[in-house]
Amino acid sequence: MKEKLIWGILVFLAIYMLLPWVLTRMLSVGVIRRGEKGQLALTFDDGPDPNYTPKLLDLLKEHGVQATFFVLGAKAEKHPDLIRRIHEEGHQIGIHNYTHISNWLMTPWRVKRRHVDRTASIVEGITGVRPTYYRPPWGIINLFDYRLRKDYKIVIWSLMPHDWNSSVGTDLLKQRLIDEVQDGAVVLLHDSGETFGADADAPTYMLAALTDVIGQYKELGYSLVRVDQLQDISSTARRVLVKVWMTWERAFIKLFHVRPVDPDNTFLQIRLTEYTDSKPITLEDGETFAKGDHILEMHLNNHVLLELGRTSRNSTHLAIQMIKRTRALLPQITHLIETNPDYQNVKGLYGVSLINRGPEQLGFTVLDLPKSPFTFLTKLYLRFLMYVVHPKGKERIKTKTELLVPKVIAISSKELEHRYAAVARPYSPARTSEAAPLTL
Repeated sequence: MKEKLIWGILVFLAIYMLLPWVLTRMLSVGVIRRGEKGQLALTFDDGPDPNYTPKLLDLLKEHGVQATFFVLGAKAEKHPDLIRRIHEEGHQIGIHNYTHISNWLMTPWRVKRRHVDRTASIVEGITGVRPTYYRPPWGIINLFDYRLRKDYKIVIWSLMPHDWNSSVGTDLLKQRLIDEVQDGAVVLLHDSGETFGADADAPTYMLAALTDVIGQYKELGYSLVRVDQLQDISSTARRVLVKVWMTWERAFIKLFHVRPVDPDNTFLQIRLTEYTDSKPITLEDGETFAKGDHILEMHLNNHVLLELGRTSRNSTHLAIQMIKRTRALLPQITHLIETNPDYQNVKGLYGVSLINRGPEQLGFTVLDLPKSPFTFLTKLYLRFLMYVVHPKGKERIKTKTELLVPKVIAISSKELEHRYAAVARPYSPARTSEAAPLTL
């Protein structure tokens, strides 16, 4: 029991802390990290500082450069004149929590209410403009911080020259800022050395390095912009995400023995498994799925899904195509359950879906997922799938978000037989193909 508790805690911490790290820092999922070719965004954290921020503003003004300042709410309260000057000189003001504390050490509601919203209100009270861009301290978010994206855009960085460490010095800092810069880089710098782990005099070296580097950036043809002026590179990011997604799916198929129902129509995939939830679910025909029952878990072929997404005119057309293809394969699944000895004890089909307006017409029962960390992770994953395969995925996940709620869709073997046995076609041996772990 003790070992299970320890493993449970470790798994929770991995999901709560490490998964967001991988998503944001490695895959750039849900965050801004870079812009288009020819752009650079200078960003400054931990201020405003009464000593260094005015000097930095003078330098930027001298070069005609606009930048983004991610400020701490407590310092904004203490130095409203600096916040006002940053705003009046055309720079963007973002949020960096009320104090410089890691989001890993706070509950999600404390992060939002006591730090992000609070700081936004402070800045709005000074400038009249409410900030909508947020950079968490140390670039660290917890799993539930993704909910902040309803109101704020999360910004990380793509170039970090370690300017908070005074031992780096001016020359090495300049070298890093020039040698490591790439098109579209979001550059992380600091106009204060008062936070934990920073050297108090570090901004002195940053200012000295930046004096030369700004000119060199311009000579290299870079346009220095605010973060909110970075051009969208979602198409590039989308291609990378699709590649990562496909790699994951190939591993998933081999690991969990997923197979298509029909080798000639591989849209729908299945795998034999057990129902694992301790709470049984009751379907509309009175049948139940209880823990330990054998079920067929539904999945989708990723290649087919992507092609449908590319060719569908809109979300309604995409949903119709998915329903039609599923309907065509249900008779074969029914025949499989009735005739294949490996599936003789299967209670029915089970899946999780974001598109849950339509399965009822096929005989499925649609149920709410119980509230749990798994449900939240499922919602994130399915929103990611929507972003990848939907004809207008980026816009879709930003609108009517209350409708993007994962639901259980399930149908009993009894209902399958009642509806589809008469038109069931012989089952063909399946060949391996890419499939989505969860249906749309």
